[in-house]
Amino acid sequence: MNGTSAAQQALKEHFGFDRFLDGQEEVVSEILSGRDGLVVMPTGGGKSLCYQLPALCLEGVTLVVSPLIALMKDQVDALVARGMAATMINSTLSWPEQKERLDAMRAGRYKLVYVSPERFRAESFMEVLREVRISLVAIDEAHCLSQWGHDFRPDYMRLGKVLKALGQPQCVALTATATPVVRADILAVLDLREAFDIVSGFARPNLSLTITAVDKQTQKYARLKQIVRDHRTGIIYCSTRKRVEEVAETLHDWGMKIVAYHGGMNDAERERAQNVFIRKEADVAVATNAFGMGIDRSDVRFVVHFELPGSVEAYYQEAGRAGRDGESAACELFFNYADTRTQEFFIDGANPGVPAIRDIYQYLLNAANSSHEVHRTLEEMAAGVGLRNSMAIGSALAVLGRAGMIERFDVAGQRGKGTRLKRPEVTARDLQIDQKAIEEKEHRDRDKLKSMVELCYARVCRQQWILDYFGEAGGEPCGLCDVCTAADNGSARPPRGDEDVLVRKALSGVARMSVRHASGWEGKFGRARIVQMLTGSRAKEITTTGLDRLTTYGILSSQPTAYVNGLFRSLHDAGLIFTQKGEYPLVTLTDRGERVMRGNLAYQIVWPESHASGAVSIDLQDAGFDEGLFSRLKDVRARLAKADGVPPYVIFPNKTLECLARLRPTTEDAGRGVHGVGEAKAQRYLAPFLREIADWKRLHG
Repeated sequence: MNGTSAAQQALKEHFGFDRFLDGQEEVVSEILSGRDGLVVMPTGGGKSLCYQLPALCLEGVTLVVSPLIALMKDQVDALVARGMAATMINSTLSWPEQKERLDAMRAGRYKLVYVSPERFRAESFMEVLREVRISLVAIDEAHCLSQWGHDFRPDYMRLGKVLKALGQPQCVALTATATPVVRADILAVLDLREAFDIVSGFARPNLSLTITAVDKQTQKYARLKQIVRDHRTGIIYCSTRKRVEEVAETLHDWGMKIVAYHGGMNDAERERAQNVFIRKEADVAVATNAFGMGIDRSDVRFVVHFELPGSVEAYYQEAGRAGRDGESAACELFFNYADTRTQEFFIDGANPGVPAIRDIYQYLLNAANSSHEVHRTLEEMAAGVGLRNSMAIGSALAVLGRAGMIERFDVAGQRGKGTRLKRPEVTARDLQIDQKAIEEKEHRDRDKLKSMVELCYARVCRQQWILDYFGEAGGEPCGLCDVCTAADNGSARPPRGDEDVLVRKALSGVARMSVRHASGWEGKFGRARIVQMLTGSRAKEITTTGLDRLTTYGILSSQPTAYVNGLFRSLHDAGLIFTQKGEYPLVTLTDRGERVMRGNLAYQIVWPESHASGAVSIDLQDAGFDEGLFSRLKDVRARLAKADGVPPYVIFPNKTLECLARLRPTTEDAGRGVHGVGEAKAQRYLAPFLREIADWKRLHG
């Protein structure tokens, strides 16, 4: 019987399936042919079967590297229930239990053995593996081994050396979310040989992806209550332990059956929470981001992100835990730009600079006992060094550990780990640290957060945006997300005639007024200044700064200023340009925008009133327009934007301010009739504009 036939038979015999899911058969066939490989398959696509099935057909043992003990236990229990010889070896087992399983593995009594990456640190474990016939090493959640991935784990980085030490057995790496750069990193770190690379698609057509802008916690809870009422069963992701506890308590007060899951719980508590949810003894899990990795519960009908995730990868992987049964499910993210501060805190903690690492190492040298050991918690070390973010201590220790300067060890009777200096003769000044790599990692982490914010502000199909982010171009609009279902989205279309030339000229102007770094674009000017440059303004702020000498100066001078302003709003909504946050709202290109500028990406936008259609665009020079009032309204907008921490256009775009300056309403009913003033914005923002208009009218009769 050939490999494919044996796999088909095992599929029916052990798993009870008559056919493979999309993409599975190709992966299984490649593995059975003996090739190394990388598999990217969406959550719920059946990645586990891709290595479990070949394991039954191959001689010897399949080692499965998995990052979470709860994930291992879940999969091993399911395999054993199906009558398969599977086990796990991890830190939860006593040494006699580990030895018993190692002996059984050496004797060939297991087909699948799940291990944590930390196990490979022990030379005794490696010695046993050298006596075992290993047919396949399957590395699950493989994005963890790329420092450019969203869940980098240093112990995964060792796996390339582990494979070499074991004689380079066949290896397959699997993950649900990996950008092209992360996929390349996985292949390089593992040094896979002529590997197949199968990406079975990132689309999840049964998920409706919604991003809801919220200003206050009360709005989040009001929306959450509606989602829970409508969908009942789901997961709510929060950024911090404190928020998990707060949300869990609120849902409990609502009468929901819930579990909470966060890093402040011990291993047993987290495992219990996970098992309660899997066994459907609770309807909702409120958790930090580790929860759900590999969870096999098919009836999750919603996933809510209570706060902004740190990356698109993390967001999409977590959202993908909904609807694993293929039925429709709702995924909603509550977006408040202020929540980026939490993620920036995490980035700071994950990326201590070289000076901080040297300071922490010097602290260890000073605090070490005669055995060159330090028995202090991360919080105590942070206080000793003068760091407010104790996460930075853990990150610095990881860097020092990878450099071979320290090792962490368990301390009897202490929850935290101790730290042992391996080369105490080395001074802090003489530490060999790859500063370039450390700085590059921080750049990438911040770029990931920037991309997540770009997704929240973009007004193109969420699924299309995400597929493009992962390098899968050409997808059709999903028809389910909040953008696709918005009433005003019907006018989005590809460019016609010379419209593409206008867009590429506008993007070129943005590029000329930005700086290109290795990690992406950085803006130097706001939208108004860029539009002035493109339309050939002779204003003092253009001529005195030399912007009139740029090659893109005046290339859109044939277009009314209002048209170009409208075009910029559409480019922003389409995710082609981005407004950076800070003291000034600076506009720059996104990666998508750069590709459109170069003619390498198809796109659709909601086009402003076209010069070609014969429609007349509003121009600042038209009769009835007062630039002084317009300027005062922009000042009002700037104050509101600063108070809310959002870009000015989020309050009202220039076109709406122009309409307000022309129509000059002084009552709420009249203000609601102005183009661009919806009910929500009228309630939140309209009043101060009406007061400013009334004041202007009193001065000007």
